[in-house]
Amino acid sequence: MEFLYIEGKRAVEEAIKAGANINYIMLADGLHLGGIVALAKEKNIRTKLVSRTKMDYTSKTKKHQGVIAVLSAFSYSDVDDMLASAQQEGTKPFVVIADQITDPHNLGAIIRSAECFGAHGVIIPKNRSAEVNETVYRSSAGAASRIKIAQVTNLSAEIERLKQKNLWIIGADMEGDAFEEADFDLPLALVLGAEGSGISRLVKEKCDFLINIPLKGQIASLNVSVAAGIFFYKISKVRK
Repeated sequence: MEFLYIEGKRAVEEAIKAGANINYIMLADGLHLGGIVALAKEKNIRTKLVSRTKMDYTSKTKKHQGVIAVLSAFSYSDVDDMLASAQQEGTKPFVVIADQITDPHNLGAIIRSAECFGAHGVIIPKNRSAEVNETVYRSSAGAASRIKIAQVTNLSAEIERLKQKNLWIIGADMEGDAFEEADFDLPLALVLGAEGSGISRLVKEKCDFLINIPLKGQIASLNVSVAAGIFFYKISKVRK
């Protein structure tokens, strides 16, 4: 069986609070982790005291801070659940599509910002993309347990389905128009592409329009997770 290890105090605390399906939590012997122990007890999650050697051997990130939560696997959501959440809130859907983002740190940061600015979910392709693993979870600061994340086999087909659900598909691309002029008060899906290659050709062709962030410096582009945060803030501000 494949396991997912959530590592670090903050990430584990967020996973417990969010109701993640945790099998048990490993705690390094000799450390004072009373807050996590209390949270685990409240949620009836089993804890195990282990040696630092065992903890270091188990850790994938080597940044466990003496605590690792063990899950059977990450539980992906369904895209329709994201749209249902928006309907229940009485708001227009806002989902994020991460196209070919293979760096787990970037994907984690995007998930974190998406949760902070009220996105209803993040969609990733099954192939040519980072999966939700230990690094993604840690980089998201626990947001991966707070926001719906869907993994789809065919991103182009999913975009067509979102269009049938009356969502506008907006692509973040250097060839796009300045994002200050865009109307974000719509049911929308924002597509973010990988650094360097950007949005894939087939996905770009399916976008209703493209937007960019005008830059004034000598560097030609922003890190994708930084750009994501700027877009998310603007969308959140417009939609209130």
